[in-house]
Amino acid sequence: MSIWWSLHLRREAASVPLARRLLVGAMETAGVDPETSYELSVALSEACANAVEHGGGDAGRATGEYRVTAYLDGEMCRIEVTDSGPGFPAARAEPDRAVRRRSQRPQTPPAGPDGEHAEHGRGLFLIEALADHVHVRNKPGRGAVVSFDKILKWREGALLAAPPREPVTA
Repeated sequence: MSIWWSLHLRREAASVPLARRLLVGAMETAGVDPETSYELSVALSEACANAVEHGGGDAGRATGEYRVTAYLDGEMCRIEVTDSGPGFPAARAEPDRAVRRRSQRPQTPPAGPDGEHAEHGRGLFLIEALADHVHVRNKPGRGAVVSFDKILKWREGALLAAPPREPVTA
């Protein structure tokens, strides 16, 4: 069994906790380990906050929509956040940034424009720190897609847990 859902949300701050609560509720019902659920919910919140802040036509105006899609399967959760904004600046991402695995990521966040402890500019770093794989696709002038996945840990007796693998015999 698997769970799949997709939301089309307005670019408003109130949409971020809505998406997060839906994800946490689905993972809790399915039996995902609470720590794994928390990490994915923080990563989703960051991706949604980026879409709300940067994912529309006119800077500073909360117009338009963005989409959140989540897939929970036996071994993995994949989340994708798609907006219709200007895309990432060239300095932040190539037109199609490659998947970055945990071992390839920087260990410290980049210094923001307001110094080492800036409140902005940390979203992608946090997503990369919390997820197992992150893929950023940039469509300049048409938006950005941030997708990330994480191998799931399950509570005992979880509904969607992957069945134990049979040992491979040669």
